[in-house]
Amino acid sequence: MSTSTSSSAALPSPPFIQVEGLPNLRDLGGYPVPGSKNSIRRGVIYRAGAPSSKIDEEGWTTIKSLGITHVYDLRSNPEIEKAEAAGRGGVVEFEGSKRVFAPVFTDVDYSPQNLMVRFKNYQSGSPEGFTAAYGDILKNAPQSYTQILRHIAQWPTSPLLLHCTAGKDRTGVICALILSLCGVDDETVAREYSLTEVGLAHWREEVVAGLMASHTIPSDRTGALNMLSARAENMMATLAMIRERYGGAEGYIREHCELSDEEIGQIRSSLVVTEAPVHQLPYEDKSPPSTQNASIAGSAFSSSDGTRITSNG
Repeated sequence: MSTSTSSSAALPSPPFIQVEGLPNLRDLGGYPVPGSKNSIRRGVIYRAGAPSSKIDEEGWTTIKSLGITHVYDLRSNPEIEKAEAAGRGGVVEFEGSKRVFAPVFTDVDYSPQNLMVRFKNYQSGSPEGFTAAYGDILKNAPQSYTQILRHIAQWPTSPLLLHCTAGKDRTGVICALILSLCGVDDETVAREYSLTEVGLAHWREEVVAGLMASHTIPSDRTGALNMLSARAENMMATLAMIRERYGGAEGYIREHCELSDEEIGQIRSSLVVTEAPVHQLPYEDKSPPSTQNASIAGSAFSSSDGTRITSNG
């Protein structure tokens, strides 16, 4: 697939689709479903950071080729207004696609006081901090996530794009729920999440500078970098929390998003296909469960062409 020219180094494709002005864009499909010859359908769910006015003609051509019919924006109104004021672009319309405003947090949740509390969890960079932050997302997200899940159930061949600001946290949690619901193992879900470290590499310094200048967080570069991190072990801890608190992804989706058994079955039948996976973890981890987090943190994905995709997870 052709990709838009960027000043950054070329991103590995698949899963990334390089479009200047649409950071961290990648296909959620192509991952293996253990215990079968199945994989997650490609070309149906895309994830990214927030689109900006920097998308050029070549980029729009690339986006159009994906056939995206719906763009789900998980940001709040204050967040969008801040992005617009900073010159990054507020709402960017996709020709031929319907924008669905599906905020995870309310406007009140984005007050400076609430942001300070939330950002402290991210600044730690630890599994405990991220699990607390992602637990807060799960608590607030049912209305937002339900729209996305019902889209997949009702329009299985209608491609959609999910994005928040960085395409990392709110987007990362819903993507993890979807993959887990379809039977993808925790290690693969965590590594997919950690690819954001690769996808945001070119954009990271700009965001760090913005965070430090915003006075929303202390001017601590390490804390700002931690906020933008996407370490595999943090998602592993989050998946463990989801199992303990909700009985797993299916339990959360059934009880909090109120999807029926039929709808959950439709999502699985739509997304799980009898096709060879495009991505594989490059090893079979036979270590005890207590040591798997450490080993997964140092691994990389291999694409079907043998390309290794390494993150800093």
